[in-house]
Amino acid sequence: MNDDSTATSKTAADAEDMAHADIGLVAALKIETAPFLRRCLTTKKYTGGEFTFRGGRYDDARVALVESGPGFARARRATLALIEAHTPRYVVSCGFSGALQPELKIGHIVMANAITDTHGHEMPLSLSMPGQLPAGVHSGRLVVVDELVRAPQDKKALGESHDALAVDMESLAVAQVCRDQRVGFMAVRVISDELDTELPPEIHSVLAATPGRRIGAAIGSLWKRPGSYKELWQMREQARYAAERLAKFLDGVVEQLYESIPTD
Repeated sequence: MNDDSTATSKTAADAEDMAHADIGLVAALKIETAPFLRRCLTTKKYTGGEFTFRGGRYDDARVALVESGPGFARARRATLALIEAHTPRYVVSCGFSGALQPELKIGHIVMANAITDTHGHEMPLSLSMPGQLPAGVHSGRLVVVDELVRAPQDKKALGESHDALAVDMESLAVAQVCRDQRVGFMAVRVISDELDTELPPEIHSVLAATPGRRIGAAIGSLWKRPGSYKELWQMREQARYAAERLAKFLDGVVEQLYESIPTD
């Protein structure tokens, strides 16, 4: 083999290695993981197809995150894209969730030991937990829905019918892809709205992916319902607090997952 072909092979191998991530994360929106990303070093951003990817180093671990956007189908495609591009050993579905039980408060963490949906699909998860969980940390079932659940009575009914702690729209899609691709999986969710909280119709303006969309949606909401400003501001602050709590918990998750990866 000549020198040029050797150099080309080495460059390709180096590029492949640089793309590899030890831990992958899938979140619907930037606001959910922005505090965690601020803890990472040398964070980079790029767009691949329809999704935005961000990655960097968390201590020795290489982390790659994809923003899927809300919903099952987008989460599925985003997870496939993440695994194909970055070959992580573990993938974590993370982000906001709504409480379905009264003991779960804003900022509490839910680690899923099973995920179900409203169409009859159920996936048990292997989750090793200590006998005594820290305050504000819960282990139990997540239920995945097709649309945002806003009304307290609907949350209560969902929790009772599925024996679930919290609700989101993406975790089952991520779990199914990881099962099929034989990649380790965890679901870690933070409570952003409590059981008795009725989410306002303008909730999408609070959680919009970009500042421009948030401003535009908020202006439209205020025009239709002028009294909603205070309510939207409070929801936005609660979302930021929940994201900070999630970031602190992900610290330990990423560290433990990285330490469990066998060294070659």
